[in-house]
Amino acid sequence: MAAVSTMESDHLTNHIFSILENKFLFGRCSDGTPTAASSPGKVRILSIDAGGSTDGVLAARSLACLEAALRAESGNPGARIADFFDVVAGSGVGGVLAGLLFTRGKDGSPLFTAGEALCFVLENGGRFSRPEKSGVFRRRSRTSKLLKKVFGEATLKDTLKSVLIPCFDLTTGAPFVFSRADALEMDACDFPMADVCGATLANRPFEIKSVDGRTMTSAVGGGVAMSNPAAAAITHVLNNKQEFPFSAGVEDLLVVSLGNGEPDSGDGDLTPSSASLVKIVGCGAADMVDQAVSMAFSSRGSRSSYVRIQGRGEDDGGEEMLKQRIVETVLFRGKKLAPASNLQTLLHSAAPQLLKEHLRRTTCRGILPPVVLLKQQPQAASASSPRTSSSSTILSSNSSC
Repeated sequence: MAAVSTMESDHLTNHIFSILENKFLFGRCSDGTPTAASSPGKVRILSIDAGGSTDGVLAARSLACLEAALRAESGNPGARIADFFDVVAGSGVGGVLAGLLFTRGKDGSPLFTAGEALCFVLENGGRFSRPEKSGVFRRRSRTSKLLKKVFGEATLKDTLKSVLIPCFDLTTGAPFVFSRADALEMDACDFPMADVCGATLANRPFEIKSVDGRTMTSAVGGGVAMSNPAAAAITHVLNNKQEFPFSAGVEDLLVVSLGNGEPDSGDGDLTPSSASLVKIVGCGAADMVDQAVSMAFSSRGSRSSYVRIQGRGEDDGGEEMLKQRIVETVLFRGKKLAPASNLQTLLHSAAPQLLKEHLRRTTCRGILPPVVLLKQQPQAASASSPRTSSSSTILSSNSSC
């Protein structure tokens, strides 16, 4: 009898949390009953966590494996990650990966392939996570020079898809989300990509200003603001009807969320360093987002449309973590191991769903696209139809964004 009561209590608790998540986290309320798809397809979201225990290597290697699988299955050896996603959100080193894979290069293609991005992170990831010995406000550190060399004069307007990269605004004490959509609406919200990536990586106050000089802020890294940006990306899509007119709920989305490894909880270290504590807090926050998003998809009968990759322990190359079984976060019960590994989930769940949606859009005639990508318009035209998105509601009040 007690077991039955516990099961009923767990079911009720899950139902209550699902309602709260749908209503307050994503801006809609649901009775938990799946409905027929209201869109002509799914909006594809890529979310990349901050550094984690691998300093970005796990996510970078996951993307390299995913891109290779998509190339093989699509028969297109030149396919890129950006071809298979509509939205990318990246925090910390995840923001750098988002920039590398979704910023337009001179030939019109993304600056880096996923394989090239992996090499870049393997070579520089440790540098991104180390505090730099300089003044409180640094003008041009070695990291800043590296990012400037990679991104050149590219700005948020030069990204290929909808991009969201967070930092923490020290001026207002609130998250600040750099957004391609905001940049296209006004120059005061357009920032150099090198500085955007510098801000989301920053472990010390980082000064950044818009291309027109009207918006200035002092920021620290995205890992402080939101180590897992998946919820911000989902909220952005569900509240941005200009770009995503048919997205009514999570059942209209396909989300691939990439973690960057969690430190082992049983390593016996009872006096962790300040840096370790920051990573632990970031991992805890990322887990909370993962749990909320997972429950939201499950409540709508769309659990397979949410793919989460995460590893445990320390692994400089990320290869062993991809072989680990998927870790699922269970409400009030910690974590459990799923049958499939991270790599199997990427290859047999994420890749087929992404390819199916890609082929549907490229081969089916006469269908409405689920995404209407914003293009640069005159200021007067864009001002007449204001857009509501997660970024515009989170951005700091000291700017016009």
